[in-house]
Amino acid sequence: MDQGQNKCGCVHHSIGGLIVTLFGLLFLLGNMGVVTMEMVNTGWPVLVIIAGLAKLMKKKCTCC
Repeated sequence: MDQGQNKCGCVHHSIGGLIVTLFGLLFLLGNMGVVTMEMVNTGWPVLVIIAGLAKLMKKKCTCC
């Protein structure tokens, strides 16, 4: 089966990867001293909330 045929432009298919990337970037910037650890400690729960809201608000698309 060709896996390329199941691709669509729905945002909810890529939100998980985006959240993991943002987590990594946030912690990397915190370790590099670009952002303060206070900002990191505030930022990661916000990312979890955004991911949860995106999951709750997603609508069924024709590809799912």
